[in-house]
Amino acid sequence: MKLTPRLLNIAKFVPKNSVLADVGTDHGYIPVYLMKNKITEKIIATDINEGPLLSAQKNIKLYGLDNYIETRLGNGLEAIQPGEVDTVIIAGMGGLLIRDILLNHPDVTKSIKRFILQPMVAQDELRRWLYANNFKIIDEKLVSEDHRIYEIIVVEHGKEVIEDEIYFEIGKKLIENKDPHLEAFIYKHIKKQKDIINNLVGQKTDKAKNKLKECKEKIEKFEEVLRWLKN
Repeated sequence: MKLTPRLLNIAKFVPKNSVLADVGTDHGYIPVYLMKNKITEKIIATDINEGPLLSAQKNIKLYGLDNYIETRLGNGLEAIQPGEVDTVIIAGMGGLLIRDILLNHPDVTKSIKRFILQPMVAQDELRRWLYANNFKIIDEKLVSEDHRIYEIIVVEHGKEVIEDEIYFEIGKKLIENKDPHLEAFIYKHIKKQKDIINNLVGQKTDKAKNKLKECKEKIEKFEEVLRWLKN
């Protein structure tokens, strides 16, 4: 099975011989790929909706992997028992929904060793919550697919102190690794801040002034990272 760049890069973070839960499995592409390539020992593929789960079951059957990949209907981690898996993928959802999935079943979350997260939006809020709740980001990667840049965040339990707010917006590991897509990613963030600044033109409220200051400070930080990347 050939995966898209986004899914393939998510799969690359799954440790060899792990027992995995793929939450929101959709068509079950990642579980099939991992099992066909003998990366995982066992996989539980879950989804909140019956339709995607039926699609996943068809793909699993097609590749003769029924004995290795179990499908379960359920919301978030509710279909997983504490200690049942050591690795979880939660991909293609909003950052706040990912946060809620980890929050809603603390016993399961506590028992998982590695979390491979791929938030579609609110990445900064997810990072902020992770750092504040005894998680550490051990790796990150940017993936370009269909004119969009996706963020993959690999997390384990542990404490990490973040010394600069910029690392909520641009993951610290992305900067340390000099991710190949980082420059384009930062320019995208700069454009977003400039668009906000343009929308604030003519607004005199304290809220607007504070927002303007915040946007300018972010742009300065982004440009500082760009200069570091180019040196």
